[in-house]
Amino acid sequence: MRIFEPHAHMTSRTTDDYEAMARAGIVAIVEPAFWLGQPRTNVGSFIDYFNSLLGWERFRAAQFGIRHFCTIGLNPKESNNPRLSDEVLGILPRFLSKDGVVAIGEIGFDDQTDAEEQCFARQVELAREFDLPILVHTPHRDKKQGTIRSIALVRSLNFPEERVLIDHNNEETLPIVLESRCWAGHTIYPNTKMDEERMAALVLKYGAERIIVNSAADWGISDPLKVPKTIAVMRAQGIEAETIHQIVWKNPLAFFSQSGRFDVSDSDATPAIDRSLKFESNSVLRGEPARAR
Repeated sequence: MRIFEPHAHMTSRTTDDYEAMARAGIVAIVEPAFWLGQPRTNVGSFIDYFNSLLGWERFRAAQFGIRHFCTIGLNPKESNNPRLSDEVLGILPRFLSKDGVVAIGEIGFDDQTDAEEQCFARQVELAREFDLPILVHTPHRDKKQGTIRSIALVRSLNFPEERVLIDHNNEETLPIVLESRCWAGHTIYPNTKMDEERMAALVLKYGAERIIVNSAADWGISDPLKVPKTIAVMRAQGIEAETIHQIVWKNPLAFFSQSGRFDVSDSDATPAIDRSLKFESNSVLRGEPARAR
């Protein structure tokens, strides 16, 4: 089964992860911009990071036959530094029209401060200006209130709800999101957020409409193969193959295709693997013989 991994922070992962993901059937990835684990100290750090998502990571994924897309945005955790946040919001437009950018994100709430809400709102307006959907991070603490507040903000700005993916849902927040017209993302983690069995139970209860699953695969304890592992559990629970296919392929494709940045008719194509190619004189081979395929 072909898999579209809609939320994986591959800059945190190794080439071994790319190889394993390709073997498991993952043929497309969306990598959202996110927090690096410690505060950035200047806008130049964001510029270099955004460029790496558009360049090096896209190249690196292609070396394993995976199509790589990204989302660009100021994450909510770093929205609380007003000097830096203003600078970052100022440089975002130069990246939002780039090929491969399929949404603005991750944006949303962390501590649910006024500063976070202001940055959230400004980036929703940028999404309107650049005709992009948005990827919304729901907070780790008081997730229910953060979810309600996120949807309320989207509505107050008259942004189309069908162009909003509310991520990191759980049993408490999923019904809230499904009552709207937003899409509902679920991050499958080894120890926190959501696991495979709980996700299968939600699919049995609510079906597949606007449901999306991802691994996040960040710098913490995480697993870039959580989507394939969730597929295995859903199969074991008797969920129909077409329902699974909708969740892991059709739904993320439908949501991110709203960006107009990739051709849905070309979605079956995978990059030709030519490891003789280099990016800024770098390759993934580290001196090994090129293996073209």
